[in-house]
Amino acid sequence: MTTLSDVALLLRTARKQARLTQAELAERAGVARTTVARMENPSKGDMSVSALVRLLEAAGCDLKVVPVGHQRTVEEILAEQRRGDT
Repeated sequence: MTTLSDVALLLRTARKQARLTQAELAERAGVARTTVARMENPSKGDMSVSALVRLLEAAGCDLKVVPVGHQRTVEEILAEQRRGDT
């Protein structure tokens, strides 16, 4: 099962691979920098899906749902998205 911590890591990795600061990503996505910080460290256990999608898109990524049991690394998922694999 994917946890919020896994999703937070995916977002942080996508932002860093896009070479964006939290402030730059926030501006591109139209959200506050504090939203990016909260989404990258979900200590309160909540995460807005709409904000997550906007942030991932601003970092050049799409959110994909994959069947349980597909064990891929964050790097593999991001590489697939860059290539346009489905």
